[in-house]
Amino acid sequence: MIDKIIIKKGRDMKKALLFPGQGSQVVGMGKELADNFASARAVFEEVDNALSEDFSDIIFNGPQDLLTLTENAQPAIMATSIAAFRVLQSEFGFDLKKQAAFVAGHSLGEYSALCADGVLGLAETTRLLRVRGLSMQRCVHDGNGAMAALIGIDREMAEEIANQAAGEEVCSVANDNAPGQVVISGTRTAIDRAIIIAKDKGAKRAMLLEVSAPFHCALMAPASGVMASALAAAKFNSPIVPVVTNVTAKAESDPAILRDLLVDQVTEVVRWRESMEYLAREGVTRVIEVGAGKVLSGLMKRCAPDVQAMNIGTIADLEAFAKVE
Repeated sequence: MIDKIIIKKGRDMKKALLFPGQGSQVVGMGKELADNFASARAVFEEVDNALSEDFSDIIFNGPQDLLTLTENAQPAIMATSIAAFRVLQSEFGFDLKKQAAFVAGHSLGEYSALCADGVLGLAETTRLLRVRGLSMQRCVHDGNGAMAALIGIDREMAEEIANQAAGEEVCSVANDNAPGQVVISGTRTAIDRAIIIAKDKGAKRAMLLEVSAPFHCALMAPASGVMASALAAAKFNSPIVPVVTNVTAKAESDPAILRDLLVDQVTEVVRWRESMEYLAREGVTRVIEVGAGKVLSGLMKRCAPDVQAMNIGTIADLEAFAKVE
């Protein structure tokens, strides 16, 4: 255990908390926090109980291929984020209402953001993400869908490339992550065509991504229907601070709107670049990525270079954050 550190309530910085999405999973994430903090252990225990299995063993010990399955990766990444967030609260004195202006999460990370923000309970968030992961995985047979990253291409050009490649198949922009970094999604043959077209149009790189399904495109429509039913039965509370959502790229606080947007999110573009630019326009000067990895911190530096970015997923990260506050 480490000594409790109280964060000084800095008044000179407007902050937002960011929560990572799929792809950030790594075996062992969150274990250091669970080993050292009761608040983190309680998160993983509640997630285990919600799924009626020793799910934390998969997170802490793998194997990696089991953790990477969409049905596991989504609740696992969320659990790790919430464990870090709870430690930030219980051991480091962080007060979301007083010390953050917004929260946001990338794709499944929006569920983590809503959980941290008091909109959804932890057990309910866990079960919703298991349903989400399973329903998305089942939309397309293995090998029939794909996603590709287009580097050095803006969204407008990516949409042109996707439309040209689609033909009678599905090919569309899935993630607008940062300037010059757009991800497309659709049927495998259409994505293969898009990669060739993108290179012809001057993309620095165009490459297939290792994903288990073609997320955020029309092929996910069946999952959208499943999530509409699951979310309709879930309890949504008012957020502590506004949520900058993937679908609108602006702040939302109405629980009914937040519920509906999670349904839309399954098939719609993740407007991450616009969301980060929105935060900068709203005066946010520091973002804190809560959970595994540093993907969102890196994207923020590209979207709004003047905004400071740091991540919190380990004890060293927490101590570093406490020192700068």
